Parts: sequence; structure tokens; C-alpha cells
Amino acid sequence: MDPWFLVLGGLVLLAVGGEFLVRGAVQLAERLGVSPLVIGLTLVGFGTSMPELVASVQASLAGSPGIAVGNVVGSNLANILLILGISALMSPIMVGSRALKRDGVLVVATALLFALVGLTMDLGRVVGVVFVAGLVGYIVYAWRQERVGADGHTAAFEKAEAFEGVHTGVHGAGAAAPEAGMRGMLVSIALVLGGLVLVVAGGRLLVDGAIELARTLGISESVIGLTVVAVGTSMPELVTSVVAAIRRQADVALGNILGSNIYNVLGIAGVTGLIAPTAMPPEMVRFDNWVMVGVSVLFLFFAWTGMRIGRREGGVLLAGYGAYLWVIWPL
Repeated sequence: MDPWFLVLGGLVLLAVGGEFLVRGAVQLAERLGVSPLVIGLTLVGFGTSMPELVASVQASLAGSPGIAVGNVVGSNLANILLILGISALMSPIMVGSRALKRDGVLVVATALLFALVGLTMDLGRVVGVVFVAGLVGYIVYAWRQERVGADGHTAAFEKAEAFEGVHTGVHGAGAAAPEAGMRGMLVSIALVLGGLVLVVAGGRLLVDGAIELARTLGISESVIGLTVVAVGTSMPELVTSVVAAIRRQADVALGNILGSNIYNVLGIAGVTGLIAPTAMPPEMVRFDNWVMVGVSVLFLFFAWTGMRIGRREGGVLLAGYGAYLWVIWPL
């Protein structure tokens, strides 16, 4: 079968299954009386990263560390260079929130931690525990900040807001009222189970297609993981950030990107290390991990100098992504 068909089919199943999973989980949580803030920071925040998680875990289980790790690193690069670049071209972004600036520091810190870990050890269970614990700590921090309501919303909150701004049927303004009674509960459970089946099947198709694509093109799995898989699993972030930018919700668009990068390193890489420990590909340890750090620092420079991420900066970011692809993609 054509590997491109497998890749595209896997991405479609991941996207559809991920949305079903988030919708069902949110509806169940609402019926159990869980607070909307907790739902947003956990179920929505982590659920929207489900395509990346399933793809990385499936790739690691299949013995393809280039795809597993490349998906995390490539997604973070695509979020800042590609998605932020496109969003800024459509609607200039001002980095005004102190909370988002603090989250920008965390994006740099997590990227640097990931790069330093790659120099000394594999993505194993010890690293997984540390990363997941870090994510839990960040969610608790975000919850406390949102409860106090000072200095603007955190990136974790904006990530959930971005998802709600595009999708209907989840908690928040404009959400459809859930069905009452046992029937509604069964519908929510069916959505969760159906979503799980779809994302697992989609992850399998995507990984199989990515492995075959690398063989067909005669290039490394790392390159496929950093580009095709990473960009494909980042499509939900692209849609939500672009829609937020069109609606002139700059903080939401930016927070969605920053929140995704934090969840990718601490959550996706952490859970992958716990479930299916994998090696860090040497080429990524030497180059791509540090590109991720450099790109994160570039964003932080924009944030802390008060620079407007306008169309000119968006063009620079997109050009940077094009240059990165030119460097890593064999001619």
C-alpha cells in the first residue's frame, strides 16, 4: 500500500479520534461535577496533544526512535516557526501578558532540559517520571494562577480556550448542552471508547506509513519524524491558532502554541519514556534538540523585549522553518 495513503489515513483517524476522546471525556467529567478549570487544564490540555502522544508511543514500541523523538522535537519547531509564523502573518501578535512571558521561560527551560537529557541518557523511565512530575507541577501552578486571576491567563488555560474556540460540544461558552440521564452518560462513554479505538488505529497507520515512507525515499526515520509526522500531528494546533489569530485573539493563539510545547516535552516525551523507553537518536542529540532550544530562545527574545510579532517577524519565522527543512532534508 502507498505509504502516503497510510500516513494521511493515520492522521485523519488521529484527528477524528482525538476530538471524540476529548469531547467524551469532558462530558463525563462535567456529569461527575469536575470544575471547568480543571477540565480545561487536564482533559482538554492533554487531550489535544493525543495525536502526538499516540504517534510517539506507537513509534517507540515499533522500535523507531527517530519517529518517536522526532515527533516531539519537530512538533515544537513547527509550533513556533511554522504555526506562529502563519498566525502572525494573518494577524500581528503582541506579547503583552506577563503570564505568557513566564510560560515562555518555561518553554525555553523544558527545551533545554530535553537537550541536556539527550547528552547523558536515553528517554527512559527515570526521565519519564521526572518529566511527568514536571507536567503535574505545571498544571498545579496554572490552576493556582487561574484561581487567583492575576497577571493574565497561563498558556495551559489559553490552550484549552483555543480548542473550545474552534470545536463545539465541549465545556465553555457556546457549548452544546449535554444530554441528561443515563443515555447521555452512555453516549459520552461511547465517544471515549470510540475515540480511543480511532487514535490507536490512527497511530499504528501513521507509524507504519512513516517507516515505509522512509524506506521508499531512502532517508532516515528521524527526518520523517521531524517533518512529516511532526507537522501532521501538529495540525490541530495550526487550526486552533489560526482561527484565534483571525478572531484577533492574540493571547489565545500564542498561549496555544506555548502550552503545546510544554505539554509535548513534559507530557508526550514523559509518557513515552514511561510506557516505551527509547534511545535519543544521535543526530538529534547533536543538532535538532539544540535548534529547538535556539528557536525557543528566539521567541523569548520577542516576548521580553516587547517586540511585536507582526507580519515581518512571521515571515522571518517561516523562512527559518524553510531553512531548517533545507538543512535536514537530503537533496
